[in-house]
Amino acid sequence: MVDVLVTTAGGVEEDLIKCLAPTYIGDFHLWGRDLRENGINRIGNLLVPNDNYCKFEDWLMPILDRMVDEQDTQGVRWTPSRMIARLGKEINNPESICYWAQKNNIPVLSPALTDGSLGDMIFFHSYKRPGLVLDIVEDLRLINTQAIFAHKTGMIILGGGLVKHHIANANLMRNGADFSVYVNTAQEFDGSDSGARPDEAVSWGKIRVDATPVKVYADASLVFPLLVAETFARSAEAFGVPDGTPGV
Repeated sequence: MVDVLVTTAGGVEEDLIKCLAPTYIGDFHLWGRDLRENGINRIGNLLVPNDNYCKFEDWLMPILDRMVDEQDTQGVRWTPSRMIARLGKEINNPESICYWAQKNNIPVLSPALTDGSLGDMIFFHSYKRPGLVLDIVEDLRLINTQAIFAHKTGMIILGGGLVKHHIANANLMRNGADFSVYVNTAQEFDGSDSGARPDEAVSWGKIRVDATPVKVYADASLVFPLLVAETFARSAEAFGVPDGTPGV
């Protein structure tokens, strides 16, 4: 049912960090200076204490040590998707999307994996154990090849930016996706990729000219569960959902 996931570095690290320590609901209008003085980071209306990232560092550093060892002694070629799969296995927590993705052999791609706390940790670790290599080209070949040889492709894109374009651009390699659903709140007046309507992707060959794509202007965290409940979840048996999957 799902062949590939693409996400940001933040999407990966927050999925893992939530298994180590809680994130709190706050307010969009809390003062940055007050939060900074109290060691709290704001993501929209979510509050993440600095201590969460300390716990993340303590958990991650030994894993990075082992990854370098396996690269040097076993010839393992690490890619962002292989690293994410490894982290999903190591976290071993059913609250994690990365955990379920690796358990079901679904690659999670993150072409800008260093753009976040994960990148900070990799940077710090490089002074202690230099030499870790992440091959983004192999992941690029993975997603593009899947698109090229697929009988049909469908894109469900939540949000925008790099993730949106990376998925759409893979479909350019096959003259466009057959099915496309965008869910975000971005507008097109500023010329951003996030705000671009599906018809712009048609002009590039990222969505087929005979497709009927849809853009939903809404908060994906509210709308996407409703979309899944009224579509894929109604036919879950047809997709062979593995035992132990939440909600099954």
